[in-house]
Amino acid sequence: MQKKNWSRKEWLSILAKSDLDSLSTLWKKVQINAEYEFFRKPEIGTVMVRGRSGGTGNSFNLGEITVSRCSVGLQTGEQGYGYIQGRSTEGATIAALVDAFMQTSHKKLIEQKILKPLDAIHKRNKKDLASKAEATKVDFFTLARKS
Repeated sequence: MQKKNWSRKEWLSILAKSDLDSLSTLWKKVQINAEYEFFRKPEIGTVMVRGRSGGTGNSFNLGEITVSRCSVGLQTGEQGYGYIQGRSTEGATIAALVDAFMQTSHKKLIEQKILKPLDAIHKRNKKDLASKAEATKVDFFTLARKS
């Protein structure tokens, strides 16, 4: 199944979940000459993660995670924002540049060479994690005794 149009929410989500090695390797392969300025220089901080019991219950504060963020502006006027999990100012900068270039004529190139491979990696990791969890699943059953 081929994805034709990525929404900004989708590509930012994929970038946020990506590891630095994959993101950096794919970005270097694209070889776009990026002339940009920082609106917000890369910085590291924390955000509160919220959860819901059973996915539907009342929300509660689960804890904090470390994130890196950055915002850039291309000389052509597009603005890009990058938020990624972990402590990587380089990753946040690349994510912001990818976001900015997704708003230019380079969109198809970025989709093919960066977003699709990152999405495939993310789906594969999710599937691997699910299969590892399934391997530890225990089925409990009750036996009724007659007296």
